[in-house]
Amino acid sequence: MFYKKKGIPENGELVVCTVKRILPHSVFASMDEYENKEGMIHISEIAPGRIRNMRDFVKEGKRIVCKVLNVNNRGNIDLSLRRVGTGIMIKKLNEMKQEEKAEKLLEYVGKEFKYDIKKMYDSVGNNAMEEYGGLYSFFQAIVDEGEKAIKNLNVELKLGKALVEIIKDKIKPVEVNVSGTLTLKSYSERGLDDIKKILTDAEKKGVNISYLGAPKYKIQAVALNYKKAEKILNEALNIITGSCKKSYCEFNFEKND
Repeated sequence: MFYKKKGIPENGELVVCTVKRILPHSVFASMDEYENKEGMIHISEIAPGRIRNMRDFVKEGKRIVCKVLNVNNRGNIDLSLRRVGTGIMIKKLNEMKQEEKAEKLLEYVGKEFKYDIKKMYDSVGNNAMEEYGGLYSFFQAIVDEGEKAIKNLNVELKLGKALVEIIKDKIKPVEVNVSGTLTLKSYSERGLDDIKKILTDAEKKGVNISYLGAPKYKIQAVALNYKKAEKILNEALNIITGSCKKSYCEFNFEKND
């Protein structure tokens, strides 16, 4: 990527690295997200247990995700590979790939104005990174909100319009869902009718509810981003909570990971 963070990473931060050198008891890796930064992984931080051959776990040129253990006064950075789970590593690498694709798209937009990637960052990218935390998040905001997403970024008018038009054409909305399991029990003679009404009222808020087997139900909210999905789900849960109090129903909700 052209874009690089300045300064040094913080202790505990997850960083994407590329393996550069493998020594008998350590590995040196460049930190792909930072400008001219390299870290060291001691053999004890490569993987749990005894390691006979480090190349069973790392190879020169391979991209990995590490956790920053310590940054000393001289700027030396100690990293750990073994403290990063597989799921977290995949998520972080996917996020990096999304940023790289977003940068390519930013470069593509710039070609219409004969702007190189540096000028595109100066014109819009740097402010977008500061406002949204990343180019991909910025582009998702454009997909969701259109020109509103660039309103506070001081982008020149023609560039802003072209950016919105191209991003909305190239990136299609991706729906996300938030779900959980409802447990509903009624001790009233009208229990079944009460539960049906509670669920029907909740569905009016935009959630989908399906039967899992008494007394459990799946409740799901779908939207273009997690914030909206969470809002829909919470509004439905508020309806259910209030109705359960009035109808003498026992109510429990467990959110899915």
